Amino acid sequence: MRTFRHTFKEQTVLYIFVAVLFLVGVIFGALMVNALSLEQQQDLGRYLQNFFWTVDQSDTGTGAAQTFWSIAGLHLKWVGLIWFLGLSVIGLPGILILDFLKGVLIGFTVGYLVGQFSWKGLLFALVTVAPPNLLITPVLIVSSVSAISFSLHVIKNRVMLHNRVNVVGPFVSYVGLTVVMCLIMLGISSFETWVTPAMMKWVTPSLLETAAVPGL
Repeated sequence: MRTFRHTFKEQTVLYIFVAVLFLVGVIFGALMVNALSLEQQQDLGRYLQNFFWTVDQSDTGTGAAQTFWSIAGLHLKWVGLIWFLGLSVIGLPGILILDFLKGVLIGFTVGYLVGQFSWKGLLFALVTVAPPNLLITPVLIVSSVSAISFSLHVIKNRVMLHNRVNVVGPFVSYVGLTVVMCLIMLGISSFETWVTPAMMKWVTPSLLETAAVPGL
């Protein structure tokens, strides 16, 4: 516990930096909604109409196992990519870009739903987009900080100072933390597979009543 607290204290600046970068991505994504052309809005409107109809007509228990592994695969690939980028010096910018892009995706999704469906879109975002991402975001931030810290450790000792410091210990800790994050992602995937669809089915009927393709 002391080691964890000491490590967290040392990495506080990194946590703040990554969190702010993610938040900037969310804001940027929300602002991107205003830059969409009418044609793009129409395409997204059609997609959402089909999506809402599919959710409303679907059986939440059908193909749950396949859905779980599909969602889990996406999350694990994201964590795995961050881990891989942390192994190399040149991977640092890639980690930051991934965090920014994740924020953009969330910001754009919520911004578009609210912009198109007003309070109903906000309700949909609160019950479907927010819950899993409130869990996913901390996992990605912890993974990113761990990857950045390991990469900076290698840069400092092997590249800048030319020290032959043993990196086995830090590497094992890095791998161990990544495995824990992957296990947490599996739990989140279970939530998205069996809980989120039920919440979607509760909200989508009201959205179908007001869903309309912009400009049509």
